[in-house]
Amino acid sequence: MIRGKWILENILGTPPPPPLPNVPALKDNTVSATLSVRERLAEHRSNSVCASCHNLMDPVGFSLENFDAVGRWRTVEDGQPIDVSGGLPDGGKFTGVSGLEQGLLHRPEVFVGTLTEKLLTFALGRGVETYDAPAIRKIVRQAKGDDFRFTSIILGIVNSTPFIMRNSL
Repeated sequence: MIRGKWILENILGTPPPPPLPNVPALKDNTVSATLSVRERLAEHRSNSVCASCHNLMDPVGFSLENFDAVGRWRTVEDGQPIDVSGGLPDGGKFTGVSGLEQGLLHRPEVFVGTLTEKLLTFALGRGVETYDAPAIRKIVRQAKGDDFRFTSIILGIVNSTPFIMRNSL
């Protein structure tokens, strides 16, 4: 599920593994189009090769099912109510976007760590490397002392060793 993959990569910082090289492309006609998205994905997860990744991606992505393909809010699909119950990779269960938000608030350092990594990537003009990890952890620890305020994250980045030592062009 595209939405779940996006949340894992951009909000939780834990992208799913890439598909195995021998996994065939999913054909639209392999699962009945009359089923809901949740039911189609359940059919897809019944294949053990696909399930290894989709068991991580699908539950977290269900929180965004109230939004259609262009972002309009909806509560029904094909006359049926949309089920937005889902779960996080750590096993936490939730319902809808507000439930996802609450789940993320229980472990704010996960989101803040991902946000810090994304902002540091932008600030450095390069991807973060393994040697940047201590600086990221330090920024998150310091931001925690200030209730994870955005300004604390920004100040942590501009005062970090990777930012100070970057090569300016």
